[in-house]
Amino acid sequence: MSAYAAADPEALLLGRLEGVPAASVLAIRHGDDFGFIGLYITRADLRGRGYGRRMWRAAVARLEGRLFGLDAVPEQQEAYMRLGLRPFWWNVQLSGIPQPARITLTSVELAAATALPLDVVAAYDRQYFPVARNAFLAEWINMPGVQSLAALHEGRIVGFGTSRPSRGSCSRVGPLYADSSEIASVLLRSLATMAPNRAVAIDAPESNPLAKATMEQLGLKPRGRTVRMYNGTPPTVRLSGIYGTTSLEAG
Repeated sequence: MSAYAAADPEALLLGRLEGVPAASVLAIRHGDDFGFIGLYITRADLRGRGYGRRMWRAAVARLEGRLFGLDAVPEQQEAYMRLGLRPFWWNVQLSGIPQPARITLTSVELAAATALPLDVVAAYDRQYFPVARNAFLAEWINMPGVQSLAALHEGRIVGFGTSRPSRGSCSRVGPLYADSSEIASVLLRSLATMAPNRAVAIDAPESNPLAKATMEQLGLKPRGRTVRMYNGTPPTVRLSGIYGTTSLEAG
């Protein structure tokens, strides 16, 4: 949550019932005109009483006037469509222990993203995300347990990825951006070796046809999917280089 707070300190909305947390939603403002909704949760014993709808209205009000998106589980797609959002592509969650890389990119050097100037990393990220998010990235790549790598070609960034601890024996990778599928493969495999014997999980968007295929070539298996939805026309970004979304809560 620290990275979300760095981007937007008031993004997390919490509903209380008799002083006890009952529901939540993350309505994060990115830049001046974009937003994303996540962590839309109602306590199990309180579902069906309208508390979730109240949280939704609060989130939409907070993002009024902005294009915003979310990643929905399949069974909720129709509900979000009734609320005015439209589906645009599927994200496929894949997981497993990546197989050894079968390619060697002698012209590409890997470096810790934290060793590079933040503005350089943020400029590369901006190709794939609708707005600049320097404060978010500064926190995201420096969170405890996070590994973050940049792929460099002649001093220029051609790939960027992070891996963060998750529950059990799994690490979550995201974002994963690359100028080619080969670079994406090398980055994912390198991130995996930094946490030996742990599976990785990644949400690969089908807006990039190579993303899922690249992960499957590394031995990862599909485990589920979500649908990316927006309340308007999707933002213009370099979809062909997105191999893994940042997270299902922040886009």
